[in-house]
Amino acid sequence: MKVLVTGGAGFIGSHVVDKLIEQEHQVIVVDNLSTGKEINLQNNIKLINIDVSSSELSNVFEEHQPEIVIHLAAQINVNKSIQNPKLDAETNILGTINILEHCRKHKIKKIIYAASAAQFGNPQYLPIDENHPFQPLSPYGLSKSVVESYLKLYSRLYNLNHTILRYANVYGPRQNSDAEGGVIAIFSQQSLNNQQLSIFGDGKQTRDFIYVEDVAEATVLMLNKGNNQIYNLGSGKEISLNNLINLFKDILQKDISLNYVEARKGDIKKNYYSIEKIKNECSFLPKINLKEGLTKTINYFKNLQSHK
Repeated sequence: MKVLVTGGAGFIGSHVVDKLIEQEHQVIVVDNLSTGKEINLQNNIKLINIDVSSSELSNVFEEHQPEIVIHLAAQINVNKSIQNPKLDAETNILGTINILEHCRKHKIKKIIYAASAAQFGNPQYLPIDENHPFQPLSPYGLSKSVVESYLKLYSRLYNLNHTILRYANVYGPRQNSDAEGGVIAIFSQQSLNNQQLSIFGDGKQTRDFIYVEDVAEATVLMLNKGNNQIYNLGSGKEISLNNLINLFKDILQKDISLNYVEARKGDIKKNYYSIEKIKNECSFLPKINLKEGLTKTINYFKNLQSHK
């Protein structure tokens, strides 16, 4: 199958591309390299360096005639979205409409879209299932919610199939250790450098972490499953930041210096997914547990340092 991956040189996108290549699909990557890196891609991958909002996108669809689009390109910085909601909307909403228009005109079989836990805001109940109401705390979370509505509308108006995957906290190799939200990448880098780790609040806040290779597997699985469905994609388990740090200590076999600072405004206290729907309908369960995934991630950053 011929698959166009937007944001394919990024942290998650490059792993999705690896999985597609492994399954012998033809892959075209569109990435403006604002956060993605060419080095994340295998040598034989066709990379087109343009923005998803660009009018040049029509040439890409005409020349390469993809059958499926996996849309991962996004402005993902929550703080940046609060500082500049217009910029966030231009990429995440208007950029996606540009993609959808080309999907419609070129009769694409399906679009697979990466949504986010940021759409939910403070959970009204736990675990968060697919029917949980949206109450986003940022323009980023709102933009992701708006796009879900567009996908459903394009399905009704133009018969464009979609699958929406709401990613939990994804971690693993190739994540930027200076990127907002990538707490495991940040902690990995800092703990290897014997730096003090900063914890906002009391460290009792919980998150749902899922390893990037599991995310890639689930995303590629949707090529043939989940038409016009929404799935939460996480581990289905919560862990506090304090317990996460205990895992780091256990893996690294050393003590880690911690600095507890004032909690950030709007930080969510508890957050984790129900993954019953994707398990029951798509027979998908994450394979990599948190300790194994952390070990792989720490080893990745260790190797990066040794090659500097």
